[in-house]
Amino acid sequence: MFRRKADEAETQLHPYLDRRETVSAVLRRLELDINMRLDGLLQGDYRGLVPGHGSEPGETRRYTPGDDVRRIDWNVSARMVETYIRQTIADRELETAVAVDLTPSLDFGTADSEKRDLAAAATAAMGFLTLRVGNRFGAELIRPDGIESIPAKQGRSHVLHIVEQVLTAPRAESSTATLADGIARLHGPHRRKGMRAVISDFIDDSDWQQQLKLVSIRNQLIAVEIVDPREMELPNVGTLAVVDPETGRRREVQTQRRKVRDLYSQAAIEQRADIAQTFRESRTNHLQLSTDRDWLLDVVRFVATQKGLK
Repeated sequence: MFRRKADEAETQLHPYLDRRETVSAVLRRLELDINMRLDGLLQGDYRGLVPGHGSEPGETRRYTPGDDVRRIDWNVSARMVETYIRQTIADRELETAVAVDLTPSLDFGTADSEKRDLAAAATAAMGFLTLRVGNRFGAELIRPDGIESIPAKQGRSHVLHIVEQVLTAPRAESSTATLADGIARLHGPHRRKGMRAVISDFIDDSDWQQQLKLVSIRNQLIAVEIVDPREMELPNVGTLAVVDPETGRRREVQTQRRKVRDLYSQAAIEQRADIAQTFRESRTNHLQLSTDRDWLLDVVRFVATQKGLK
C-alpha cells in the first residue's frame, strides 16, 4: 500500500517498491494492479462491480419459482404453452458515482496503511472498473470544509483526476461536512440511474442511514466500509490519550484495566453490527476493507461473490 505525508502531499511512500514515489507514479501502480488482478472478472453484460438487471432485452428462459413475474414474456409463453421470462442486459453508458469520505476520522491507521489510503484505492478500483465497461464516473468528495462535486464523465484521465483529488485532499483537525451530506448528493446532482458507492468508515453521527436508504431505492448501491484493527480493541499500554479526529475532543483512557478494554471491544462490535444491519435493511452490497489486509484481494473476492464465481 502507500502512505502520504501530511506535510508533503505530492510525495508517496509505496511499500511495493520501498521508496518514495510521486502521486502520478502511485496512480500508475494502482491502475496496473487493478487491471492485472481483476482481469476477466467483469467480462460480460454487467454495469459495474455488482451484476444487475438492465433495460436491454436479452434471451428468454423458462420461469422458475422466485423469478420476478414482471419479467414474464407473454408472447413467448403463449407460443411455447409454458411460462418464459425475458432476461435483460445491463444498460450501457450508465452513471457510476461515489461518495468518498475524506473527513478527519479517515486520517488514521495502525497497520499497513491509513484508512484514507484505502479510500483512494477503493475509488481507483471503482473508477477503473467503471471505465472498462464504458460507464461514466463521477464523485462527491466529502472534504472537512464541504462537499466537492465532480461531474460524471468517461475516460481514463477523468478517473485519474478523481483519484488524484482523493490522494492529495488536505487534512484538517475538524470537519463541518457530514457523511449524510455526501450521500445525499448521490441522489441530487447524479439523477441518472446507475451504480452508487459510499466509501467511508461510517463513523459519523449524522443521519446517513436514512440517506443511504433513499439512494438505494433507484440505484445499485455498494457500501465500502474501511476499518482499522485498533478500532475494534484497545491495546494494554497503560494510560492512553485519545483524540476524536472529528471534534478534537481529548480523553485519557486507562487501558491497563481489563474491564475497560472489554467494554470498548463490545461497544465496537455492536457499532459494526448496527452498521451492517443498516446495509442489509437498505439492500446495500457490503464490502469491508481493512488496513491490515490485502485490499485488492478483498475487492477480487467481492466481485467474484457478486458474480457467483468460485
